Amino acid sequence: MTTVNAEPGIVLRLAPVLTVAVLILPVSAGVAGVALPAFGYLPALGGTRFTLAPWHALMAMPGIWHSAALSFAAALVTALCSFLLVQFFVAAWHGTRLFSMMQRALSPLLSMPHAAAAFSLAFLFAPSGWIMRLLSPWATGLTRPPDLLVIHDQAGLAMMAGLIAKETPFLFLMTLAALPQTPALRLGQFATSFGYGRIAGFFKVTLPLLYPQIRLPILAVIAYASSVVDVAIILGPTRPAPLAVQLTRWMNDPDLALRFTASAGALLQLAVTASAIACWIGAERIAIAISRRWRTDGRRLAKDGLVRFSIALATIALVGALTLGLVVLALWSVSGFWPFPDAFPPTVSLQTWMRALPQARDAILTTIWVGLAALSVALVLTIACLERETRTGRQPAKAALNLVYVPLLVPQVAFLFGLQFLLLAAGLGTNAGALALVHFVLVLPYVFLSLGDPWRAWDPRYGHVAAGFGARPSRVFWRIRLPMLVAPILTAAAVGFAVSASLYLPTLLIGGGRYSTITTEAVALASGGNRRLIAVYALMQMLLPLVGFAVAIAVPALLFRNRRTMRSAA
Repeated sequence: MTTVNAEPGIVLRLAPVLTVAVLILPVSAGVAGVALPAFGYLPALGGTRFTLAPWHALMAMPGIWHSAALSFAAALVTALCSFLLVQFFVAAWHGTRLFSMMQRALSPLLSMPHAAAAFSLAFLFAPSGWIMRLLSPWATGLTRPPDLLVIHDQAGLAMMAGLIAKETPFLFLMTLAALPQTPALRLGQFATSFGYGRIAGFFKVTLPLLYPQIRLPILAVIAYASSVVDVAIILGPTRPAPLAVQLTRWMNDPDLALRFTASAGALLQLAVTASAIACWIGAERIAIAISRRWRTDGRRLAKDGLVRFSIALATIALVGALTLGLVVLALWSVSGFWPFPDAFPPTVSLQTWMRALPQARDAILTTIWVGLAALSVALVLTIACLERETRTGRQPAKAALNLVYVPLLVPQVAFLFGLQFLLLAAGLGTNAGALALVHFVLVLPYVFLSLGDPWRAWDPRYGHVAAGFGARPSRVFWRIRLPMLVAPILTAAAVGFAVSASLYLPTLLIGGGRYSTITTEAVALASGGNRRLIAVYALMQMLLPLVGFAVAIAVPALLFRNRRTMRSAA
């Protein structure tokens, strides 16, 4: 990065320290806050001495090890399948028209909340779902739904499939952000010139350079999948449920003694996540050792057409499943009585929407103000850190940048329980400020990751020209750099708002029932049988982030309508 030879002010100098503090301190305090009651110490609930009783109670819980194993398996299966699908697709189709089409198709799916995606897949693949309706009775001969356990299966396959469908777009975008940091196209052409197939050339030459750039996002996927709650409630098994779901139920149980058991379980969840991450890192070492010989064995594997075709089909199927899921959500939201096996609802009505919108008004408003409050602070802090980089010409060390991932690598259930205890101990209880703070901690990493690369890619020569005409650094920032970067700033803001709108567990625990968002209301409906109402809430949950992305696209187009180059860059 090129410096503009300007010493930043005190606000900019303190921005990185403040950012690290808000990323580390709440998580650390939360983990410490849950560790004490995990060993029996919580005076507010009568725990005045340290004891192993909570652990004994946890070990006595029926199915606890099955729940832990399910969470462990979900983490590794989700990360492995998402990683392989993304890397094989990039290897097979990077630089082609299909790759550009999938890039445009997968990117919007990142804004789709996990709960909405889970509902859409449930409505699509359930025994009475849309696919079975489209095939019945002409292909299956069925006039009533088959007695099959597809959703909530005991192995958790439906839950893992839902997580894979949502984490694949995330890893795809992280890979897209990392590709410019490697000479991927040039290396691919180089390997092809030596007779290597596209896939073999990518895995032998490009992936070793690319993988270190996406390693932390993969570990974040492992941490999330091992401790997910909303997707597990909608798609996962129930007897026993995944570990994080069990812990959430105990934490909200009227029997306060279960809070100690839940705290011990939170530390078990932390151990499960850490074990999954350690297992992945160990697999990395094994893969590196095995690949050394494979990379130099001279096998070209040039005939990879069938593999490339299969990968394209798998990627298109994933995008198609999520898209069809949205279609079936829309159909259910306006359907009247819709008997099986009718492919389409016989009657269409907006009555469900008319009834649901007034009831959802408070949840919608809470979703908006919490998201905007958390996003505003996250955006200001991120811009301050990046502006300091620009003015000093010094990029933070890699270890410092890795701290951005800390809230994503620690299971939410492991530190939110502790934060809840600390807030209650401090007499703060459940309040709007605490809720916005927790959302901010989880939104900040996504805003920073979304804005960091576009900000650093900005051409510093524009600032040098302005400085040559006597413009001060602050004037360069407000009049040149900020307007030119309005598109990536708004995109990062849209990503941050989408993350806030999709947060379930932070709102449930820190909100304490006083504050409900569209996500908490939608997940609460999962246990009911009203598909029309569920569809309406799932669509509302998706529409709010979609409005944010629409604004991020429309505003730069409107601002730069008379500036073709700026409009195309936006």
